[in-house]
Amino acid sequence: MPKAFESIPQMLSAARTIAVVGLSSRPERASHQVASYLQQHGHRIIPINPTYAGQSILGEHCYATLTQASKEHGVVDIVDCFRKPEDILPVAEEAVAIGARCLWMQLGIVNEEAARLARKAGMMVVMDRCLKVEHQASHPR
Repeated sequence: MPKAFESIPQMLSAARTIAVVGLSSRPERASHQVASYLQQHGHRIIPINPTYAGQSILGEHCYATLTQASKEHGVVDIVDCFRKPEDILPVAEEAVAIGARCLWMQLGIVNEEAARLARKAGMMVVMDRCLKVEHQASHPR
């Protein structure tokens, strides 16, 4: 399994592949805006949303699960979660199973059980923070 990241800025400069769980095809949704921003800044986005599985979001094939996506794309650096806190534990379990390096829970999302599970597996865990905001802060113009 790849080594965990040591800090958010280090992770953001090293991470290339970000699976966005709960990515919406609707441009007005936060998940779409964050994923689009990250894509524009050189990150590979992998949409994960069973509702849109098989379709294309932001020019990328959408998968129903992280497991399906990792079979196609290999290592996932960050699993960025746009799901309700109570829906995060199964995402964390799947992130651990595929060897992801970071479990990121967006603003308003906190799940301590999922965080413990991911940390125990050696993953970096970030809760209740926006990946786009953190990227902007660590990559000033």
